[in-house]
Amino acid sequence: MEKSSKTFYHHNFHSFKFQESLEQKIIVRIAHKGDIVYANAITDEMESSAKARGTGIAKRSPAYVAQKIEEGKSVIAHTEEGTWVGFCYIEAWQHGQFVANSGLIVSPAYRKSGIAKKIKHAIFQLSRDTFPNAKIFGLTTGLAVMKINSELGYEPVTYSELTDDEEFWAGCKSCMNYEILMSKDRKNCMCTAMLYEPKNK
Repeated sequence: MEKSSKTFYHHNFHSFKFQESLEQKIIVRIAHKGDIVYANAITDEMESSAKARGTGIAKRSPAYVAQKIEEGKSVIAHTEEGTWVGFCYIEAWQHGQFVANSGLIVSPAYRKSGIAKKIKHAIFQLSRDTFPNAKIFGLTTGLAVMKINSELGYEPVTYSELTDDEEFWAGCKSCMNYEILMSKDRKNCMCTAMLYEPKNK
């Protein structure tokens, strides 16, 4: 039986804490420059996780992840002892008209603990704060991510409703399913497209 979790929000530090067990707390917060040390571990896990699932994922380099950390456009999770737990980052397209919450990854030891949901909620809020008028979208093959997106207000859409920024679609070239995407003229692929439209627009 899972033990109940308790959530705390500290506005000044943009951090979230929840009690995973009586012994350990996991902190979810906006990443800062000191978190660049986790970049290699993050990208290694992104790649190995995609291979294990047999699904495609656009590869990201440690330098790219480090850039997102420095820009204040990412969320990281770690234990109080400093063990890396999870990560996600923001990408903006078409001069901030579209925003994607990308690269969600959780360390295998901490999966099925609810941490992915905490990270998704935190990166979503960071996106809304940073780009309040942007449409937030995602492409995913993960049922759990789809469920979290739905809870946040995303809806399934066709690819035509996503950004037409060529740089975004170029990022799919490293995905194992890129040929499928292009054979269908970027109208659909293995990923499900989901979109959140701000109500204040």
